[in-house]
Amino acid sequence: MSEFQVSLASIEEVRQFVNAATRSSCEVDVLSGRYVVDGKSIMGLFSLDLSHPVTIRLHGNDGDQAAFRQAVAAFIPAE
Repeated sequence: MSEFQVSLASIEEVRQFVNAATRSSCEVDVLSGRYVVDGKSIMGLFSLDLSHPVTIRLHGNDGDQAAFRQAVAAFIPAE
């Protein structure tokens, strides 16, 4: 399992994120406060407060996790 944060500021970014999650063989959980939704569900993501970064929790093998993180790298805020 690995965790990181993403910031999804537009409908297009949410769509791109969901497409990347759908192509991934990892389980993708999106956490916002006390809520957890499936990262492969566009309706689930729109039910969250996306005005702040959300936490992504990946479950899968290391290679799949790295590939997914690379696919959504544009949404990872600079630290």
